[in-house]
Amino acid sequence: MSTSRSMPGRVFTFAVGLCAFVVGDVATAQTPDQDSRVPAALVGKVTASIDSDSERLEAIFKDIHQNPELGFMEVRTAGIVARELKALGFEVTSGIGKTGVVGIFRNGAGPVVMYRADMDANAVEEATGLPYASKVRVKREDGSESPVAHMCGHDAHVTWMLGMARAMVSMKDDWSGTMLLVGQPAEEPITGAQAMVDDGLWSEHGVPKPDFFIGMHTAPGPVGVVVSSGGPKMAGTDQIDILFKGVGGHGSMPQLAKDPVLMAAMAVVQFQAVVSRVIEPQQTAVLTVGSIQAGADNNVIPGTALVKANIRWYDPQVRDQLIAGIRSVSNGIARTYGMPEDQLPVITMKGGSTPLVNDDALSNRLAVPLRGLLGDKNVVTDFPPATGSEDVHLLLGPHKDVPFTYLIAGVADPEVFAAARKEGKFMPYSAHNPNFVVDLEAIPVGTKIATVAMLELLATAAPK
Repeated sequence: MSTSRSMPGRVFTFAVGLCAFVVGDVATAQTPDQDSRVPAALVGKVTASIDSDSERLEAIFKDIHQNPELGFMEVRTAGIVARELKALGFEVTSGIGKTGVVGIFRNGAGPVVMYRADMDANAVEEATGLPYASKVRVKREDGSESPVAHMCGHDAHVTWMLGMARAMVSMKDDWSGTMLLVGQPAEEPITGAQAMVDDGLWSEHGVPKPDFFIGMHTAPGPVGVVVSSGGPKMAGTDQIDILFKGVGGHGSMPQLAKDPVLMAAMAVVQFQAVVSRVIEPQQTAVLTVGSIQAGADNNVIPGTALVKANIRWYDPQVRDQLIAGIRSVSNGIARTYGMPEDQLPVITMKGGSTPLVNDDALSNRLAVPLRGLLGDKNVVTDFPPATGSEDVHLLLGPHKDVPFTYLIAGVADPEVFAAARKEGKFMPYSAHNPNFVVDLEAIPVGTKIATVAMLELLATAAPK
């Protein structure tokens, strides 16, 4: 198909936002023969519709890319989503979970299919040198200034959803049912999906229960490759703050102080023993410290030190062990350095998600029309679990029985990808890296993937 460029080699890596997927000899296993509701003629119609819209979609993508917003700050991006969906005839509700947007398009009898695009960017300074690169900096809640850039592809996610919405509306005679599109805030801190549910997504806004739910994410594999694979795919996660209390003092007289910076430093090292010596080696467990914040001056011992940690897990018992280990190590260090029981570290659970598990039947079903779009070799159906995490599935709230799958679409220029492989790299760049790039060819291709997936569940065409 004209929608994809050739995939160089059979070994590739996808780094997905918040995580990295490293894949060895990945199988493009065929699912059992089954009919698709998206015959070749309808695939051709999708291709023509989106190709004619590609210039507009590229402009939307570049605009969002140049104007990134951090989690729960996505006022401008949410406004774009709301405006575009309203113009297409969607019933739109904004401000769910602070900046979340929901659009509903009813097109007769049929299933309700939900689709999510996350909208937030990263606190990363872009270094791509692209003419539309982000130069944005913002003030954060703690008063610090941070660069902001879409180094995870959420700008592409929003563009794909908006392009898919327009294509589906233009082809509404070919399908029947209800589209439920969600612009979700704050995926990066793993708090946005739950915020929308807590703000009455299902109870206050007349949102119908979906029959199917699709999520989709970029990855630095070649443009034209997509993963549609069932089973466990992403780990559970928790964001944890550990505030060490101490006694401040002069840097020349540490004996008169109780140094929380030293406590924090010791804790960062000892946390790793929880993984290596407490957790069963065959279990998945990751404990990462992403930030230590303490003090301001070279010669002043501060009164507190904040450690920001993150854990990944699949087994809930492993989660319990990791949290207990963090608490035990932190308290033990504080006691060792003379802190009384009422001044032990304060541990704050800031947000998290359970493991993401794709529905086998839905993943296999979507793979069939995607092969018709991209070609057999470019649809991966055997993909191992990874230690990255997502909160997309938490959007379902009480509707845990709804079949869900999470598609992963390549966004790297295949030539750039092939060159990286020749240099011995797994990938040309990773997500959350200052050099993360969504190749512009990925904008129409990702939109076609999203549209074909939606049509598979909504199309009225007889299987051929």
